[in-house]
Amino acid sequence: MTLPVGNHSKEDLAKFRSIFDLYYETIRSFAYYKTGDVDLADDIVQEVFLKLWSNLKDVKEETVKAFLYTIASNTIKNHFKHQKVVYNFQKQDQNNNTEDEADSNLQQEELNRKLQDALAEIPEKAREVFLMNRIEGLTYADIAERLGLSVKAIEKRMSEALSILRSRISYKI
Repeated sequence: MTLPVGNHSKEDLAKFRSIFDLYYETIRSFAYYKTGDVDLADDIVQEVFLKLWSNLKDVKEETVKAFLYTIASNTIKNHFKHQKVVYNFQKQDQNNNTEDEADSNLQQEELNRKLQDALAEIPEKAREVFLMNRIEGLTYADIAERLGLSVKAIEKRMSEALSILRSRISYKI
């Protein structure tokens, strides 16, 4: 990784290098786990360490790990939010070109009805996790903290909810 041009003290360079060497692989693995895309994970890691470099003087050694994971997590969330906007725009544009409004409204009503029926079939605990994640936008860690459970328990409940929804609705959730 090449650092931005400028006057850098040897202490800053040494501090950055030691943090980079210590956390690069774990942050990259985290990004890959969350995205499933090696190239995207590399881009995210680069952005994480650029932000670290920009804030190096303000970062304390005891909080650097949390700082890096927070930046990585937020960068990943922002990427997927952007992808969702792009997808929705493309889908909307495609729908506007191929369907008339009445047909689209009818399909939307049918999808909403299927979704409501499917949501009713999900066990309460799994439904609660699904709604907290998809409606409130909470992360698994936030949900786990709120409910006093482990992140693994939240992942299991979310998996259960998504499995039921996928089997009932032919729409990617």
